[in-house]
Amino acid sequence: MKKDIHPSEYRLVVFKDVSNDYSFVCRSCAPSKETVTWEDGNEYPLVKLEISHTSHPFFTGKVQFVDTAGRIDKFNSRYGKFKK
Repeated sequence: MKKDIHPSEYRLVVFKDVSNDYSFVCRSCAPSKETVTWEDGNEYPLVKLEISHTSHPFFTGKVQFVDTAGRIDKFNSRYGKFKK
């Protein structure tokens, strides 16, 4: 195996789906400024996700509406005056 080709920051990371509060631990080198204490009592870096396999319509089979950035309110404030 070749040496020095893998990232040095490869570690266990907690990924949290903010739309439904589902969390899982996985190995990753994703950067994170936050940490969280996991069920085993250890502290791991936390990476927040807007969507994961527990909230994506392809995997769940149902359409869920997630408006995390307020895009609909912004659209309605701009173009709501054109409603009849």
